[in-house]
Amino acid sequence: MKKDLLTLKDLTKEDIVDIIKRAEEIKKGPLKKVKPLADHTIGLIFDKQSTRTRVSFEVAIYKLGGNAIFLTSSDTQIARGEPVKDTARVLSSYVDGLIVRTYSQKQVEELAKWSSIPVINALTDMYHPCQVLSDLMTVDENRVSLDNLRVAWIGDGNNVANSWINAATIMKFELTMAFPEGYLPSPDILANTSSNVKLVSTPQEAVTEANIIYTDVWASMGQEDEREQRINDFNGWQVNQSLIDLADKDVMVMHCLPAHRGEEITDEVMEGPRSIIFAQAENKLYVHQATLEKYLKPALVL
Repeated sequence: MKKDLLTLKDLTKEDIVDIIKRAEEIKKGPLKKVKPLADHTIGLIFDKQSTRTRVSFEVAIYKLGGNAIFLTSSDTQIARGEPVKDTARVLSSYVDGLIVRTYSQKQVEELAKWSSIPVINALTDMYHPCQVLSDLMTVDENRVSLDNLRVAWIGDGNNVANSWINAATIMKFELTMAFPEGYLPSPDILANTSSNVKLVSTPQEAVTEANIIYTDVWASMGQEDEREQRINDFNGWQVNQSLIDLADKDVMVMHCLPAHRGEEITDEVMEGPRSIIFAQAENKLYVHQATLEKYLKPALVL
């Protein structure tokens, strides 16, 4: 039976550890000559712009021996009003899996409901599960135990923040989050958190004893018209050297990119010795290969 990855809640702790460990194996050396996606085609439906996610997924598919077809909704009959469930069933007869990056979580869920092939969420406005899997791999390979991890989230209650909440709830590490007033995650997300997820009112409080400081842009894709207001509202929420100095002496800094240097994070921090930001970006390739193996290989065998 096919499985979908729509949020991290679709995974157990053991699933997450398996993906991370497999991704680390892939990173250490070339894949075996056997290509699990040989003679198979994966469809990528992207409605949002992408550099890292698109390129890493396409390269991951090719490295596993498969072929990738890139589409946007505007390239399909969805743009002319075809029901998503019709598109899902038709595409299921052509390709062997779908990777979807779009605005609505509901659309990804509907595609998954009506598809007979695996569907992987490559980002929606609500969740970004594959990003956080890559983040967790990056933490793990930098020798910070996932069991004793203390993460500080600084900034907007966006899709990446939501997936970090999911991850902390599943993995049981400590996640302390600081959001400006009015920028918290949705009440539905917060209602399902565990006791190891804590909300505080200032960045300074959040980073105390943190192993990881994580931030993201203040205005995500689709929020460009809010940019000036958000810059004003997030004044004082920048990840800079003064904030890092309040954390654990070995703290590492993460950002899922793209970054607005000088806004949510300084150039000094991004290029500094505590930054593992570009390792995060690289690790998307390996995590995506491991994820494709996990979700697509069993479906192809069946």
